Amino acid sequence: MFRHILSAILSLNVLASASFAAERGPVTNLPLPRFVSMKAAEVNVRRGPSLSHRIDWVYKRRDMPLEITAEYGHWRRVRDRDGAGGWVHYALLSGVRTVIVDQDLLALHQRPEADSNVTARLEMGVIARLGECGIDWCELSADGYKGWADKSALWGVGLHEIRD
Repeated sequence: MFRHILSAILSLNVLASASFAAERGPVTNLPLPRFVSMKAAEVNVRRGPSLSHRIDWVYKRRDMPLEITAEYGHWRRVRDRDGAGGWVHYALLSGVRTVIVDQDLLALHQRPEADSNVTARLEMGVIARLGECGIDWCELSADGYKGWADKSALWGVGLHEIRD
């Protein structure tokens, strides 16, 4: 009987570990989904992963954060903060992390504390370079301003993501 219980516990542990393991891209072996940014000022978003597929639209905002959801050869399926997406050639993407401010007049604080001095306020839609992130705060820099912002007001970083 003890053997059956032990076997059941071990099976549950294996299943739990597998369900928490991050999916990996078949080409890069990097986690999926993951955030990147646009390297180019213009990026064609295609219906499928090749030049023969129709262009659905064109992103025209350098440094815009995108989320990679799939990989196929030199192509990455991406989506933007509105959930729209398609296939983009990997050479047009960068590993440099950026975020979009999703709250109007988001306060940048001197330290990752709500009662610290506010160094600047960022308008909704501003793209900022992403630095360190703790549980609730991320360090940002935009237009010469630098400070800490509430992570929940940003798109382009996972809510549970920690960055050093």
